[in-house]
Amino acid sequence: MNATAAVTDVRQHILEVAKPLLLRKGFTAVGLAEVLAAAQVPKGSFYHYFGSKEAFGEAVLEAYFADYLARMDALLAQPGTAAQRLMVYFQDWIDSQTGDEAQGRCLAVKLGAEVSDLSESMRAALERGTRGVIERLARCIDAGRADGSLSAAPDAQAVAAALYQTWLGASLLAKIARHRAPLDTAMASTRQLLGLAHDA
Repeated sequence: MNATAAVTDVRQHILEVAKPLLLRKGFTAVGLAEVLAAAQVPKGSFYHYFGSKEAFGEAVLEAYFADYLARMDALLAQPGTAAQRLMVYFQDWIDSQTGDEAQGRCLAVKLGAEVSDLSESMRAALERGTRGVIERLARCIDAGRADGSLSAAPDAQAVAAALYQTWLGASLLAKIARHRAPLDTAMASTRQLLGLAHDA
């Protein structure tokens, strides 16, 4: 393995180890020493992999959204109508937010409000990632109109943005309430907005 590949591997390992820490404690509360200790990387080497804590935060968000969007692509590529694929995606959202495993939780919900005021580069990473989610939802809504499974409003982009905003808000409320009811409400609202019967 060459030196560049080794650096990339260690960098990726630090990002993977950092994600559950950030999901539990937030960005500001997690110190670099804690991340490096969890990753079993020597203390003085952080700046060998990241230019600053802000650059590290941006890299965490970029890695999170790369994984998230790949998973979303896989869910939206499953067999069935576009409407069925959308419901699979939103059911997966509920399942990932209501389990005991912190790894499945939404980093955009956890860090969004905190880092958007702290760091322009981290805010921009969040914006790019969330835009990717909305674009995929819009494409699936367009596909649903094409295959006849959805009769949503003509502006798929606006519907997709409204859905994502609904689910982000529901995830935050579910976190506050420690209860899944807001997510169930989001699912009911989603079906209504897309014109789907309950068993669609």
